[in-house]
Amino acid sequence: MNAICVDDEAAVLQSTLTVCEKLHQLDEVRGFTQPREALDWARLNRVDLALLDIGMPEMTGLELAERLRELNRSIAILFLTAHSRYALEAYAVHPTAYLLKPLDESRLAEELEYALSLRAPAQSAHIAVHTFGHFEVLVDGRTMGFRRSKSKELLAYLVDRRGAGVSRRDAFAALWEDRLYDVSMQKQMDVVIRSLRDTLRQYGVGELFELKNRCLRIRPELIECDLYRFLAGEGDSLNGFFGEYMSQYPWGAGTEAQLAQLRNRRQ
Repeated sequence: MNAICVDDEAAVLQSTLTVCEKLHQLDEVRGFTQPREALDWARLNRVDLALLDIGMPEMTGLELAERLRELNRSIAILFLTAHSRYALEAYAVHPTAYLLKPLDESRLAEELEYALSLRAPAQSAHIAVHTFGHFEVLVDGRTMGFRRSKSKELLAYLVDRRGAGVSRRDAFAALWEDRLYDVSMQKQMDVVIRSLRDTLRQYGVGELFELKNRCLRIRPELIECDLYRFLAGEGDSLNGFFGEYMSQYPWGAGTEAQLAQLRNRRQ
């Protein structure tokens, strides 16, 4: 898991970073004194946990939390502030915790442990897949990197199909909506498939992907996925969908609409 700490007071920021760096669940922790720099970082990197001061110049922690939620609806937010008057406004963005300064390091550590425990089921899985918000894959808790963006998108599309076989042509139509499936693009599709297989093997999960009878598929029984848990009606997963599904891929809009309808029926 990756975390960011944002506080315009350098001393407080360093104290918060010190606590975070002691937690083995966090792979990377970044500190920022400027909210806009933190937001720029979050646009390019997945952020699972954010510890935010509220009273900051240019952009408040409340505004930053809203912007971060637009990038990742499942992000855990912890507010650290010297003023209790922000509490009512803060709860509009559903924070995991609201802590008053001066910080008690033991209390902060407890709240961090609690926030991390809420994500524990997916994070503890050998292969964990996040589809609500942006699509990401984690192997033993570490985010998988892809050499080709289309290889990542192909895996996302196969996750969306939930184990059903997909022809090369159909997969191509999803990844390249307006392109002709000619000889040149057939070769490009082969490159994408090979790159995906190489990446999965590199992470030791090559068995996740199958190519049989000219159809591509994943083995859904091998992954822990928020989409699958939501469809199965598992209780804690129902609060994880905030209306965004694989938001970086246009073809995800159809499934997103179906999930929204299902959520409304269950409420």
